[in-house]
Amino acid sequence: MTTYKDIGVETKGHIGIIEIRKPPLNFFDALLIQQIANALDEFDANVEVRATVLCAQGKAFCAGADFKDPNRKETVSDAKGDPADNLGSISHLYIEAVRIYRARKPIVAAVHGAAIGGGLGLAVSADFRVACPETRFAANFTKLGFHPGFGLTVALPELIGKNNAELMFYTSRRVTGEEAYKMGLANLLVPQDQVRAEAIKLAEEIAECSPLGLISTRATMRAGLADRIHKATEHELKEQTWLRATEDFKEGVKATEERRAANFRGR
Repeated sequence: MTTYKDIGVETKGHIGIIEIRKPPLNFFDALLIQQIANALDEFDANVEVRATVLCAQGKAFCAGADFKDPNRKETVSDAKGDPADNLGSISHLYIEAVRIYRARKPIVAAVHGAAIGGGLGLAVSADFRVACPETRFAANFTKLGFHPGFGLTVALPELIGKNNAELMFYTSRRVTGEEAYKMGLANLLVPQDQVRAEAIKLAEEIAECSPLGLISTRATMRAGLADRIHKATEHELKEQTWLRATEDFKEGVKATEERRAANFRGR
């Protein structure tokens, strides 16, 4: 099995486990998403693996993008700087995101902490989510002066309904584990120290079923989803590209770093 830089990969019986290892906040970038997609491809090729658990070390499941990356050459206050540069190519990131949606076997996400922005997108790409009261889900794009990505404009409303998705997008609010469970964003709500164990338990229950039956049924249930995600990411990328050049985006990122309300000017 391949050894990866930012994730741990192992099998346990008929379960594949992918653990994000960028604690404490597990910020995402194109490389992390590529590694997860590659691991899922390995599990798809392994006839012994029937379901996957996606989990994480540290405080958060995945806290989204790290706009404080010290390797970024320019600061967000620099008019020439782009706060999203450290993500790597966003177009490449979305190619990898679509690969995750093309995985053939069920995925259970163990969301023990924050799943923010792209981290929410990663959690939503799974078939099921196990959460806890401490979990926080947020589509915080508009608070950054940005547009949702990772196919969330398709995947989130399909999961929780159009109006609930609009509420999350338009307010950028953080949704608690209890709220997520009520709206269907989380399938199970358990104490924080039981999140991973319950995710594995659910994956093991799935793995008791026929592997061919699982693949066939999942293909039917998710028919066309990856193609719709692909189309959505193309539009999302177009919107994000022009928004990245705006003053509002730089101000949104700067305000988030400084933990204050943004002074947006619509330009």
